[in-house]
Amino acid sequence: MDQDSLLTHPGSETAIKIQAWWRGALVRRTLLHAVLRASIIQRWWRQTIAKLLEKRRRAALLCHALQAQAAVKLQSWVRMWRIHLRYCRLLHAARIIQIYWRCHSCHTRGFFHGSYELTASQLELELEILL
Repeated sequence: MDQDSLLTHPGSETAIKIQAWWRGALVRRTLLHAVLRASIIQRWWRQTIAKLLEKRRRAALLCHALQAQAAVKLQSWVRMWRIHLRYCRLLHAARIIQIYWRCHSCHTRGFFHGSYELTASQLELELEILL
């Protein structure tokens, strides 16, 4: 008898054990390859999800930062506008006081008449007071 007939002979226990071992090895190798492929796919999917979540997080942070920046700018404009209005009211009040003071000074005591010249280093002032 040759070796092939021993391995394929139905009554040979050695052939059955070798064939069972070989089929088991093939199944284990197939399962190992399937597990490795599934692991690769899972790793790729987790990385893809992580990148997507990071992109969404960055977009949300950018949107929040832009909204905060816009709110700060709007608040500063409103404060500037309110200060400008207050300044205009005070300027108007000062002008009214100046007008009444000048009118009062002209009628009761006389008036001031003067001129000035401003250079880089000094101020020349000429005042003429008439009583």
